[in-house]
Amino acid sequence: MNIRFSAQRLLAMIHKEFIQLRRDRLTFAMMIGIPLLQLTLFGFAINGDPKHLPTLVVVQDESPFSRSLVSALRLSDYFAIDSTELGSAQASQRLARGQTQFVITIPPDFSRALQRGQKPTLLLEADATDPSATANAINAMQLLSQTALQHDLQGPLASLAATPAPFELRIHRRYNPEGITQYNTVPGLMGVILTMTMIMMTALGITREVERGTMENLLATPIRPLEVMIGKIAPYLLIGLLQVTIILCATYWLFTVPFVGSLLLLLLIIMLFIAANLVVGITISSQAHNQTQAMQMTFFFFLPSIILSGFMFPFRGMPQWAQWVGELLPITHFIRITRGIMLRGNGFSDIWPDLWPLLLFTGVMMLIGLSRFRKTLD
Repeated sequence: MNIRFSAQRLLAMIHKEFIQLRRDRLTFAMMIGIPLLQLTLFGFAINGDPKHLPTLVVVQDESPFSRSLVSALRLSDYFAIDSTELGSAQASQRLARGQTQFVITIPPDFSRALQRGQKPTLLLEADATDPSATANAINAMQLLSQTALQHDLQGPLASLAATPAPFELRIHRRYNPEGITQYNTVPGLMGVILTMTMIMMTALGITREVERGTMENLLATPIRPLEVMIGKIAPYLLIGLLQVTIILCATYWLFTVPFVGSLLLLLLIIMLFIAANLVVGITISSQAHNQTQAMQMTFFFFLPSIILSGFMFPFRGMPQWAQWVGELLPITHFIRITRGIMLRGNGFSDIWPDLWPLLLFTGVMMLIGLSRFRKTLD
């Protein structure tokens, strides 16, 4: 028996491994693609200090002081003024739907009370479902209230400029007034858990059958691809509902997260979201040749989902390209809908802007998965 080390045999072994890597191009691409994806997302997309947040200003007092306040807000890095022409009811509705981050109301007789030294109240309403998205902007607003009117408070009004602020800034942190982190993370965690488990179980389950050869038994039967797909989805749909039941019970009883909206509406949305993830899993399984590849492709989908959805980091703090990618992911819309129903009490009309992208994604992935799955069976 030859036990001497042979460089020739070593080079032959290395050459053989490179041949296998060249044949398994999908695994090689994932080995390169996943680190690049991590570098891109963690290096460019994450921002813990969101700026240029959408803001509505309700101007009920047309005066030079009001215009100075609006100008100061426009010059701030934290506020992006969407409109100054809406009424209180319309602005409040947009805040409830999550279409804006802040509503600032300049009350009637603001300038008259200011000139009399009565310190009028300026109302700042913030969507505080995600406390980290609003904390720095609120602090910036408190500093801005002390300097925004410095150029207007001259002459007879100079004495007002010497005070800390010529008006009172009243802050309403709506939907999460105490800034409790669990109110934001626990509803989003439901989407993360369902995304990870549903896609992984479906992708690995079907790929496992292909590896074991049991899928060949299906080829000998008259069953249709659509019937196979639905049959594969149905058990996992029930498992997903069991997971949701556990999560919702823990959310209400353990973490004491308030539940304001309709439980029935939330359950319907959850079933749609589970179906969307299961179809993604089936699509992945139709592309993967083994369980390792299925796991890699699942991670390749899961990593952007958890980072770009607004679960871990403020969605509006990400660069524009990252927000565009995030809008394509079903978990982004699911988290918005879930937080809206649970914390704001949103109804069907309120969640529709995020419901139709979820429906569209499910339909498109269903068609793609069905076409790929048909080819796999053939």
